[in-house]
Amino acid sequence: MSAPTPATGLYRTILLVVDLSEDSRVIGARARAIAAACGAEIRLLHVVEYVPVEPLGETLLPTVEIEEELVKRAGTRLRELATALGLGAAECRVEAGNIKAEIVRVAAEVRADLVVLGGRERHGLSILVNLTEDTVLHAAPCDVLAVRIK
Repeated sequence: MSAPTPATGLYRTILLVVDLSEDSRVIGARARAIAAACGAEIRLLHVVEYVPVEPLGETLLPTVEIEEELVKRAGTRLRELATALGLGAAECRVEAGNIKAEIVRVAAEVRADLVVLGGRERHGLSILVNLTEDTVLHAAPCDVLAVRIK
């Protein structure tokens, strides 16, 4: 019996969106399996959404410095995750801004065919909350896979 050949043309560019929690490894493994089956490349994305507590004013400079430090630390952790997933050569991007908007923007910018991100099960009133995966599902310029996180 011969080994299956990768399905060409199905997905070429997969945008793997992670929050750098432990669940990121599960989501990453799923994206890696899809990429292997399709012969696709994976690009990793983490979005830092820093919201200053104080109004703009004299504290603006420290706020900018705090955001820069968060982005820098996230970049280090994202590269470590990529290496742990066997994706050390993959592009790793850290963006700052609104999480939902940045995912959609980067997906369009890199011409992603598939966005892979985590999705949480919801019950009761939490069903009414517009979560990231819901927004991305309806706004992304490509397919979206929400990996169920228990």
